[in-house]
Amino acid sequence: MQKIAIVNHKGGVGKTTSAINLAAGLALKGKRVLLVDSDPQSNLTESFGIFSPEKDLYASFSKGDPLPIVALKKNLWLVPSSLDLAGVELEIASRIARERILLELIDRVTGSYDYCIIDCPPSLGLLTLNALVAANEVYIPMEAEFLAYRGIDSIVGIINQVKKHLNPQLEIRGVFFTKFNEKRVLTKEIKEQIEGFFGKNLMKTQVRVNVALAEAQSSGKDIFDYDPASNGAADYAELVQEILKS
Repeated sequence: MQKIAIVNHKGGVGKTTSAINLAAGLALKGKRVLLVDSDPQSNLTESFGIFSPEKDLYASFSKGDPLPIVALKKNLWLVPSSLDLAGVELEIASRIARERILLELIDRVTGSYDYCIIDCPPSLGLLTLNALVAANEVYIPMEAEFLAYRGIDSIVGIINQVKKHLNPQLEIRGVFFTKFNEKRVLTKEIKEQIEGFFGKNLMKTQVRVNVALAEAQSSGKDIFDYDPASNGAADYAELVQEILKS
């Protein structure tokens, strides 16, 4: 099973949108995909119309319960989150192997899926650390903005530390732009800088600014169900192809 963490400690860069639509795109390709919402804000969970899950990731972290897996549609499943998860970092802070909790939970179901995609919170705390230890691949969505570029060093530094000390299999497999507007001069400048920083890891596909992506989430759907003819669907379909080829 390929285990992918979608990571960026900056909020509003399209992590959840990307997790949803990459997972849905892989499912359309016949891959069995498990989505894990590890963000206490629960935006991914709520984007599928689930607002008060009977069970969520908190109980698995706190008590060691099996992952509560909800079937969404053909080839796509979800481990939901809730606001309860916000306090779990304090609960597990003193545990031995606290950074391996999610890895051990996912390993119990590893034979049932082709891909596991973990949507991380906009922070570099214990929940994100757990995702990086559980994953073998990292994808970083980012906007072509100056402040987003400035923060990239800290993300890469954390990933490299996790790889060195906790998870030797971890690799940054792709960085891609979201909310992309190629007409802006700043966008072109930031793209060139990121190309210089990441080289071949910068993905060819950019996710263009597209209102249908936000509309899809508010409707409880992925972009392929909501508007398969949109630019958003086309862009995420291309990203899926890049992931499958990598």
